[in-house]
Amino acid sequence: MIERQRDLRVDMNNNAKALKSGFWYLIANFVVKAMALITTPVFTRLLSKEQFGQYSNWFSWTSIAIIIITMSMESSLISAKFDFKDKIYQYDLSLIGLSLTSTAIWTIIVNIFAPFFSELLELRVLYMNLILLYCFFYSVVNIYQISERYQYRYKKAVFVAVLIAVSTAVISVLLVINMQNRLTGRILGMVIPPVIIGIVLVIWFIKEGKHIDFKVWPYALKICIPFVPHLLSLTVLNSVDRIMITKICGATDTALYSVAYTCGHMVTILITSMNNAFSPWLGDKLHDKEFGEIKKVSQYYIIIFCVLALGIMLLAPEVLLILGGHSYLEAKYVITPVAMGCVCQFLYTLFVNVEQYNKKTIGMAFASVSAAVLNYILNAIFIPMYGYLAAAYTTLFGYLFLLLVHMYLVKKIGYKNTYSYSFIGIVTLIMLIFMILINFLYANTTIRFIALGLFLILLGIVFYKEKARCKKILGIIFKR
Repeated sequence: MIERQRDLRVDMNNNAKALKSGFWYLIANFVVKAMALITTPVFTRLLSKEQFGQYSNWFSWTSIAIIIITMSMESSLISAKFDFKDKIYQYDLSLIGLSLTSTAIWTIIVNIFAPFFSELLELRVLYMNLILLYCFFYSVVNIYQISERYQYRYKKAVFVAVLIAVSTAVISVLLVINMQNRLTGRILGMVIPPVIIGIVLVIWFIKEGKHIDFKVWPYALKICIPFVPHLLSLTVLNSVDRIMITKICGATDTALYSVAYTCGHMVTILITSMNNAFSPWLGDKLHDKEFGEIKKVSQYYIIIFCVLALGIMLLAPEVLLILGGHSYLEAKYVITPVAMGCVCQFLYTLFVNVEQYNKKTIGMAFASVSAAVLNYILNAIFIPMYGYLAAAYTTLFGYLFLLLVHMYLVKKIGYKNTYSYSFIGIVTLIMLIFMILINFLYANTTIRFIALGLFLILLGIVFYKEKARCKKILGIIFKR
């Protein structure tokens, strides 16, 4: 009896910690994403469309390089939290050592074969080396933040996230204004903050972790290597469209697509923020085999997300006008399929969390590689025919494919009862119908605002009638 009471007190204490950390990570992520959105209108006006397109190309290759070079070491922390509970900082330091080794090897390879890589990526050698520098220190920051998140320690990690976001925005704007080559200034503004903060964190990890445990490397690689094709393919799914638009249509069309993509991709602010709060809670519930509670909470979790996503879709053209100005408005029809793709991404992330927890990453890799290859083939067929708009729909198709495959994979490993498959199927179909309707509404602003008003009124009525349940579910999501 005494032991049971002690366990209950520990669980209540963990719940309180999870609520606090989940809330502050959500706030921090909104600040980080908000800074990127706030500065976008500045850069679309300071940079030419061609320069903005070239930066989008650089950032797309950077997103791919991070996965290849650092192998997303932090993805092993969801299980290391339990397996290395008493030596977590030594584990983190060991991951950093492995990431540094990989970065050094790639730096040598890239510089030896610089002409080949420069032609392939359509980037100067300077920009390629800045990618390598950014990748390593971004990995250090990521390992620190995720390690702290899984231990429900949020203050310093949130501070680091906000500091990087604010300093990146400020330094980037200052460099773009004052440097003769504004594209170089934009890229340096992205690289400098994580490098400086990453150096400080490396010193801190050395102090806390003491030394590298090379036995950690096989453990981490066993989880991460199969996970790399998964993450790489997802990144390719997000980035290959801009890379292919640059090659097929030119940097100007890439700029149009990128700004509209940013508007539709605002939904990912919700994905990252809510998953940061949900995934530690899910890991604990899976550990305790409380599948009934996961199914119940996840349904409300999905509804809350989809309602927010619909609101963003309805307001997206105004956001596009703010971010890019009238010269970018022609790309508004990119927004709805991109936003719907993000909804599918949110849904399959629920299943990916289960696969990660069970260390079943091989199936994830196969699914993601298949989706990336499919997306590349569809882009190669339809972008030359229909231009940059086609890329938004091919990406959506890739995410729908991934959702179906991950639902199958979770069922195959014996976790079918974790989520309601019929509920998720119905929600996906309803959201696709709304996507089509909202897309038509973009042609008539008056009717769209009427629809937005009705949507808000209906939302208010539902929340008023179900406010007790809504508050309760939000509390459960953050482990109240």
